[in-house]
Amino acid sequence: MTAGGARGHRGSATEAVDLPPERRPRPGAVSLGPRSSAVFAEAVEQAGGRLVPLGDETRGLIWLSYRDVAGLEAALEAHPGIEWVQLPWAGVDAFAGVLDRHRGRDLPLWTSAKGAYAEPVAEHALVLLLSLLRVLPSRVLATSWQTEQRGISLYGRHVVVVGAGGIARELVRLLAPFDVRVTVVRRTDEPVPGVDRTVTVDRLDEVLPDADVVVVAAAATPGTARLLDARRLALLPRRAVVVNVARGSLVDTDALVDAVREERLWGVGLDVTDPEPLPDGHPLWRDPRVVVTPHQADTPEMTAPLLAERIRHNVRALAGDGHFVGVVDPAAGY
Repeated sequence: MTAGGARGHRGSATEAVDLPPERRPRPGAVSLGPRSSAVFAEAVEQAGGRLVPLGDETRGLIWLSYRDVAGLEAALEAHPGIEWVQLPWAGVDAFAGVLDRHRGRDLPLWTSAKGAYAEPVAEHALVLLLSLLRVLPSRVLATSWQTEQRGISLYGRHVVVVGAGGIARELVRLLAPFDVRVTVVRRTDEPVPGVDRTVTVDRLDEVLPDADVVVVAAAATPGTARLLDARRLALLPRRAVVVNVARGSLVDTDALVDAVREERLWGVGLDVTDPEPLPDGHPLWRDPRVVVTPHQADTPEMTAPLLAERIRHNVRALAGDGHFVGVVDPAAGY
């Protein structure tokens, strides 16, 4: 519980993976890199792990930097005994080169925070789409009383969610009181609980013309680059809202600018952009149909306890039965 009695965010119920024996790292000491952290050191110790400086004893490495990819590569080369690496975020696109160089190997085992941050990111997506439907960007920018009656209700609308991971599933739960129709677009057509329809990515074109809201919440991989391009944005009705809380690369920024400038979309909400950060003076900054937040759908205050819980679970897995959560498939890229 947090101050005031609020429960705080909880990690989603991401299933543990029952790894075959050859993919299970050997039990051993755990190190933090490239920096120390009292919060995460405590998480290791609470799980019964033995925390040591990075060295030959290290079997598990908890890497706390999304930017220092070279440092991680150097650590793995210098310490080949590392058999498990915990990455700090849900998305692992920054580590694509490292993962690719280890593709096909059983070890090290890679785990990420996927699923752990679902609640804060889904919460942010809901904030963005509601603010856009109710034209709050225009109201906030106003310096005089606006007399034009504008605004769309979310109730009963058709929401298309691209992706079926923890963020998408938590967003579906948050949308339930609005009695919306939800279509999930994912790699397979395996049904998602609480969703009206699940379709594969190759059928995305079929569902866009009837979408009132599109929320992008899929992993960034070569296969999802510019998934929403100029052609697909043109399929959307003029009253549609587009929200991206995944990665900027999934949406063609130039095509998005054109669609907004030509008033072919009701609104756009972005917590991620391409390029990122979005340059000063970019046309998306000053458009009253657009909300841009600086990749802060989940802040350190929100993510620290969630990552600590993921670390506790996986440190116990290292010492026990090998049932890790958040296992990354290097070939798939997430």
